[in-house]
Amino acid sequence: MEELETRRTVEAVWRMEAGRVVAGIAAIVRDVGQAEELAQDALVAALEQWPRDGVPANPGAWLMTVGKRRALDALRRRQTQQRTLAELGRDLDEQVTPDFDAAVEDRIEDDLLRLIFVSCHPVLSPIARAALTLRLLGGLTTGEIARAFLTTEPTVGQRITRAKQTLAAAHVPFEVPGPAERAERLDSVLEVVYLIFNEGYSATAGDDWMRPALCQEALRLARLLQGLMPDEPEVHGLAALLEIQASRTHARTGPDGQPILLNDQDRSRWDQLLIRRGLAALDRARTGRAGPYTLQAEIAACHARARTPEETDWARIASFYAELARLVPSPVVELNRAVAVAYADGPAAGLELARALVDEPALAGYHLLPSVLGDLLAKLGRHGEARREFERAAALTGNARERALLLDRAAACGP
Repeated sequence: MEELETRRTVEAVWRMEAGRVVAGIAAIVRDVGQAEELAQDALVAALEQWPRDGVPANPGAWLMTVGKRRALDALRRRQTQQRTLAELGRDLDEQVTPDFDAAVEDRIEDDLLRLIFVSCHPVLSPIARAALTLRLLGGLTTGEIARAFLTTEPTVGQRITRAKQTLAAAHVPFEVPGPAERAERLDSVLEVVYLIFNEGYSATAGDDWMRPALCQEALRLARLLQGLMPDEPEVHGLAALLEIQASRTHARTGPDGQPILLNDQDRSRWDQLLIRRGLAALDRARTGRAGPYTLQAEIAACHARARTPEETDWARIASFYAELARLVPSPVVELNRAVAVAYADGPAAGLELARALVDEPALAGYHLLPSVLGDLLAKLGRHGEARREFERAAALTGNARERALLLDRAAACGP
């Protein structure tokens, strides 16, 4: 039993410290793939030694120290970077005993930021970035990532391996990008965190509407970015959006896991602490020009402040969507604006906007377009048309829970 508890402790520590350990090692070997392998060696050492010797006073620093020793051994074997090796060796010898606290260098946050920018490099596809980020920064196993994205473990393993090979082949430096490319690279980082959150918040496939573990990991990464880049308004904008969205988690599903739509949710179950954190992050985001994540956070805040659906300021939400559409033109944004306009000005006005999107190639297989059309047609009393749209939406979605909800709504429209 004691060994089992120690193993659980090792796993919990690894989940919290994996990113820092990989980042610290990568600062030495300058290769993300090798750094991750050496960090795994440190994890194996912990699994072997801690049950026998006990959990160290500072387990994160213990992992860092063992990992860096492995890195130095690798450098010695290659007989390269002699000057760097000597300097790092002296520094590390001073860190090892008797106080493991000293093993966490002052610059570890810089190393962590470098690792984030490498893991989320735009040379990789978005899904590859997400998998690599969860692996390196979240400490998730390939099995856990596979379950989260409803794919196979070999597929995830291959995806991560190819991502590392791509980074090595492209000679991506282990560094924070300079001012000239920082904005583009930051967009790539934020996109990955948002992708991870969205896959957890509204699962694209499978039997569950939500996968809270992915939402929590994305929240952790967003909060980490806030600490590492406190002067970037869009970082706070993304954090605000995720905090407020996550506040609704417990109200979004019923006892049997069935989806509950926004206006039908019990708002007393919304997490007020997360809402307060989100609104505070939004205040920090407003110090700069509003970007897409900040605008979406403003929309989420409108919902969070409304004690009942009737109190929602839909006109304000529609104006935010209009601004978002000007900033990042997208048929999905226009569809969301159509919904807001429908609530602000009536379903006929919203239907007109939504109908204009029917021929958009990007929405050809997007189940939410017929879902919105069905909802607006039903509100206008056009139940036969609404039923057909709900049935079409059900055929397009890959999520079983959402499919059942849409078919229920189709049935409610009558024969």
